[in-house]
Amino acid sequence: MEYFKGIGKIQFEGNKSKNPMAFKYYEPSKKVMGKTMDKHFKFAVAYWHSFCNLGGDPFGSGTQQYPWLVSVDPIQRAKDKMDAAFEFMNKLGIGYYCFHDYDLIEEADTLKESRKRLDVISDYAIDKMKKNKVKVLWGTANLFSNSRYMNGASTNPDFNVVAFAGAQVKNALDITIKLKGENYVFWGGREGYMSLLNTNMKLERENMARFLHMAKDYARKNGFKGYFFIEPKPMEPSKHQYDFDCATVLGFLREFDLLDDFKLNVEVNHATLASHTFAHELQTAADAGALGSMDANRGDYQNGWDTDQFPMDLYELTEAMLVFLQSGGLKGGGVNFDAKVRRNSTDRVDLFYAHIGGMDAFARAILIAERILKESDYKSIIKSRYKSFNTTNAIKYKQGKMTLTTLSKIALKNGEPGVISGKQELLENIVNNYL
Repeated sequence: MEYFKGIGKIQFEGNKSKNPMAFKYYEPSKKVMGKTMDKHFKFAVAYWHSFCNLGGDPFGSGTQQYPWLVSVDPIQRAKDKMDAAFEFMNKLGIGYYCFHDYDLIEEADTLKESRKRLDVISDYAIDKMKKNKVKVLWGTANLFSNSRYMNGASTNPDFNVVAFAGAQVKNALDITIKLKGENYVFWGGREGYMSLLNTNMKLERENMARFLHMAKDYARKNGFKGYFFIEPKPMEPSKHQYDFDCATVLGFLREFDLLDDFKLNVEVNHATLASHTFAHELQTAADAGALGSMDANRGDYQNGWDTDQFPMDLYELTEAMLVFLQSGGLKGGGVNFDAKVRRNSTDRVDLFYAHIGGMDAFARAILIAERILKESDYKSIIKSRYKSFNTTNAIKYKQGKMTLTTLSKIALKNGEPGVISGKQELLENIVNNYL
């Protein structure tokens, strides 16, 4: 069955094209800073938002009616959904997808039956992946939707729930390895607390670290060579989550000796929910050598929750791409469209419009960022701002060869420092001039 009838392969036609079903800026083979766009981004489709989401929200039921979800047989329904997914990816020309275990196929009544279902659908996926030349960017386990995880998974106060979560992660890792997934993600959707009054935070954080070590050791023993990613998120549904933002996660990974195997999967909307910019979170991860992957979306600044809209803010993405290019890109991961069409976007073609727009927005932003770095005074202005750190005394300071007493002597000798402009408006103008 063809689910997206009348839609052919999406092609690059350039920014003069009026065709809404064509790329205007995303040209996979075009090189940016010596690397092709497809290699820079490794764009991926989020299986859950694109093929499982029906448009429901807290105030109403779903509005989308997808024919791949109508079969009464869960096995057939999963295969139909996968047929639709691979048809979509093939026509879009996208080379990767990401999934939770129970996106691929619905959870059964027992853990044993759920594993059987995962084995069936992963066998089916292997054939589809070979025929369509599509890969798994990363897999993960849904440890937040089922009511058993209302108090968390690896951080749950009930050890029986922790054990169940371990079994589910083992299965998800097995499937990810079987499908030659390049990475594996942990998103602690409920790994946090609603109230400290009933929470042993020290024990929960330690248990989370133990759980991650166990998962890492199991995967490595079974041949997994990729990175593990932690996806920071500050809140929602928990009041406070242990993976609040990039800095918090980096501190956690260092504290529990996990940084060698774990990197960060940075999401735009999660950054803004933590009161940061996307660029800030990327820079924080990159400075630690831990920028592994990113989830591409955006939030609504008038809403205090995760709206998961497709990324269209060119200024926000250009700032992000300046960090991206100067830090050397991603370690192992790619750009996953963890975004969903709006509840009132009910036509199947809207999935194409959304992904085409998101891919074009990233491509346009990286082209702008490249021009800023190559043509403008952007880098020289920043370099000039820190030029005092190239003096003899400052070099000794950076090398750790000074004491506080030495700094005091230098200050007494030099007197009151002058005021140096940060040139913020000039730098903002430079970015705007290239948009």
